[in-house]
Amino acid sequence: MPTDGPVGIHDLTFRTAGLVLPHTELARHTGACVTKYHQGIGQQAMSIPATDEDIVTMAAEAAAALMERHGADRLRTLLFATETGIDQSKAAGVYVHQLLGFGPHMRVVELKQACYGATAALQLATALVRRDPGQHVLVLASDVARYDLDSPGEATQGAAAAAMLIAADPALVTIHPTSGLYTHDVMDFWRPNYRATALVDGKKSLAAYLQALRGAWRDYRHRGGLDVAQLHTVCYHQPFTRMAHKAHAQLLQEAEAPATAAEIARALAPTTSYNELVGNSYTASLYLALAALLDSDQQLDGRSVGFFSYGSGSVAEFFSGTVRTGYRHLLRTEEHLEAVQRRHPIDYDTYRRLHRMHRLPRQELPVNGAQHDLPHGVSGRYRLAGFHDHQRIYECVSPPPLFPQP
Repeated sequence: MPTDGPVGIHDLTFRTAGLVLPHTELARHTGACVTKYHQGIGQQAMSIPATDEDIVTMAAEAAAALMERHGADRLRTLLFATETGIDQSKAAGVYVHQLLGFGPHMRVVELKQACYGATAALQLATALVRRDPGQHVLVLASDVARYDLDSPGEATQGAAAAAMLIAADPALVTIHPTSGLYTHDVMDFWRPNYRATALVDGKKSLAAYLQALRGAWRDYRHRGGLDVAQLHTVCYHQPFTRMAHKAHAQLLQEAEAPATAAEIARALAPTTSYNELVGNSYTASLYLALAALLDSDQQLDGRSVGFFSYGSGSVAEFFSGTVRTGYRHLLRTEEHLEAVQRRHPIDYDTYRRLHRMHRLPRQELPVNGAQHDLPHGVSGRYRLAGFHDHQRIYECVSPPPLFPQP
C-alpha cells in the first residue's frame, strides 16, 4: 500500500577517482597566483581519473558500499544520473548492475539534464517508494568534469560518484514533498555529441545559475515551502565552492534576510569540505555537499536543510529535508576521508597526457572497434579493462562484494 510516512535518503556515500592534481601544481604551470584558486574559486585540488577509471567504476565502488550494508533484496530500481555519458543508447547503470551481480528483476534507467539529473532521480525515487514503501531505490550520480586545457574552466575540473539509497522511514534525511522548479532555455554550458569537453560562457552561466535560484525559490515559497529562517543551512550545487557563497548571498537577499559575508561563510563551510578537494563532479556535487554537512561536527538532529540543484541549459529545483534523529550512527565519515586521501598525486605533465587521451578524436583509445587493453591504474575494486568490437569491457579486480542476505 502507498505510504504517507517519511521517505528519503536512508544511506549516502561517495567515491572519487584515484589520481589528484593539487591546485598548487596547476598554478606553477599556468602562472596564476594560487590564491586565485584557493580563495577566488575556493578549490584546493581536483580528482583526475586514471586511464581505466570512468563513471561506471566510480559509481560501482560507491554502490557496493551501500549494498554491503543493506543488501539488495529490496532493490527494484537503479537510477543513474550523469552528463558524462559513455553510450548514446545503453544506460551506464546496466554495467553497474552486472558488476555488482544484481538479479534480473530490476529497472535500470539513465537520466540526463546537466548537473540537475541526480535530483530528478531522487524525486523519481521518492515517488516510487511512496507507491511501494517495501522497496528500495538506488540512485547513482557519477560524472567527470573536463574542460579544454588552458581554458577558464580548467581549474574547476573534477570527478566523483555519489550513491544514495532511497527508502521509507529513512535513517539520514526525510525529503519534504514541496519543491520549487524553474526551467529556462539558455546556452550557458553545453557539450555537443562530437565533443569530449563542454563549451561554457562563464558570465552567462553565473547569471543563469542565480536567475534559476531566484525562480526556483519563489516557486518553492509560493507552494508553501519553509521560510529561510527555518533552514539550518542550504546545500548548493557547487561547480566551484565559491559559487555556493554567491548563491547564498543571493538567496538571503531574495528572502529579505541580509547577512554578512562572514555569516554566510560560517553557514556554508560545513557543506564545501569535500567539493573543494574533489573539484566539480556535476550531478554528484550537490550530494557531496550533503555528505560533507552530515559528516561535519554540527549536531543536525531534527534540523531542516535546504537544497538547490542547478543544471545548465537550464533546469533548477529548490527543495528541503529534515535530518533524522540518530543519523550519526549511519555516517561513513572515515570512508569518505579515505576516498579523498588515497588518491595518488600527479604532476602537470601526467595530467595533460591523461587529458589529451580523453579528447575526441581519441589519440590513444580506439574508435574503430579494435581491441585495446588498458593499463592497470585503479586502486579500487572495479576497472575499465579495455575495448573490443565497439564494446566497453569492465572487470572486478578483487573478490566481488558479499551482500547481506534477507
